[in-house]
Amino acid sequence: MRAVVIHCHPVEGSFSSAIRDAAVRGLTSAGHDVTVLDLAAEGFRCVMTREEWDSYMSGEGTIPADLDHHVRAVRGADILVFTYPTWWSGLPAQMKGWLERVMLPGVAFTLESGRVRPALGHVRRIVVASTYGSPWLYVKAVNDNGRRTLTRALRATTGWRARCRHVGLYAMDTATDEDRREFLARVERAVSR
Repeated sequence: MRAVVIHCHPVEGSFSSAIRDAAVRGLTSAGHDVTVLDLAAEGFRCVMTREEWDSYMSGEGTIPADLDHHVRAVRGADILVFTYPTWWSGLPAQMKGWLERVMLPGVAFTLESGRVRPALGHVRRIVVASTYGSPWLYVKAVNDNGRRTLTRALRATTGWRARCRHVGLYAMDTATDEDRREFLARVERAVSR
């Protein structure tokens, strides 16, 4: 299967990088072909331009040149894996912008007779691996917006066929080295199944 890891953290060598690497190890050990889209490393521009907005609203399906390799990766993916830290109860800006700029009409969904239809029916699995500075109860109270966006809203573009898995490390600020090692092992296992 073809797996795409969408990673977002501005600092290479962060714990989020270790999560990305654990996901790649798990996918590779399971025999999957892996593509990594490292948004910060490539300087991904998260803001939609006026021209992109106009194209989006017209349904033209124009793919900006800087998004071509992202769109090709998504269109060929059987598995989507998202690795990121949860900040302010949501996705980092680059990852949110990635969804807005890449999940275009004709890529994530189509419009047929005025109705929205899923276009990612080939995606069989969505795995979300994130860290949280807050404990689980607080995250639950504020609705975990990043997780909901990826495991509900994005999943709708698969026609609800994709299995979703979330792996979270809560209270990251007080996690021990052992907690972090165990979490990385969980991530590896989650993507390799």
